[in-house]
Amino acid sequence: MQLEAGKKIYFLSDFHLGAPDYERSLEREKRIVAFLDEIEKDAASIFIVGDLFDFWYEYKTVVPKGYVRILGKMAALSDKGIQLHFFVGNHDMWMKGYFEKELNIPVYFDEQSFTYNGREFLVGHGDGLGPGDHGYKFIKKVFRNSISRWLFGAIHPTIGMGLANWLSRKSRAATGQADEKFMGEENEWLIIYCKEKLQQKKYDYFVFGHRHLPIDFALPGGSRYINLGDWLRYDSYAVFDGVNLQLQYHKP
Repeated sequence: MQLEAGKKIYFLSDFHLGAPDYERSLEREKRIVAFLDEIEKDAASIFIVGDLFDFWYEYKTVVPKGYVRILGKMAALSDKGIQLHFFVGNHDMWMKGYFEKELNIPVYFDEQSFTYNGREFLVGHGDGLGPGDHGYKFIKKVFRNSISRWLFGAIHPTIGMGLANWLSRKSRAATGQADEKFMGEENEWLIIYCKEKLQQKKYDYFVFGHRHLPIDFALPGGSRYINLGDWLRYDSYAVFDGVNLQLQYHKP
């Protein structure tokens, strides 16, 4: 794809709407919608790179209560011809077609490559990539299994959603402040993953979320790894203007 003059591509991730409570989630949702209002004028495409919700499960005819502002804004952007892309994260992996049908937004369950203005991008949420974390990688396979999804759907939503939100809060509490520090080139698993991918193919930019820490890291051969941070603490995002990809921060 070749961008039109003056058009840009935006990358955002980790909104975690629904956490930690209704009031703070609503305030964050309004802030994100206001940001989308700002970038609407020059956005050619918008990538939401996972964990839009702190938990999401689509029943056959029912979706979780709330989030009308962000969903309405995404629908309006799509209706105006702005291409949105959504990548599932580890908190909202149970998508079943609602975004595709109602919002006309493609949903990706694994990392995908894109080419813009001759630059090669590899985009994904980032969970389960790189070395280690075998426990999570096993759980991820279980959760994505169709039988597991069906069994969860058989639970009454009041119980199922309550249990899922409790587990989500417990997961964040266990992580604590571990994601606030850059662990160094040798220990950042997504940097290791990017270097492995570069052995197979040249990418100009690797764009991931999940890490909750804004990172712009130079890789061999002029490639770069961008982690988008989050909208819980940083209000960070990346923007490609057709020539360069920059990590930026939203200042209301």
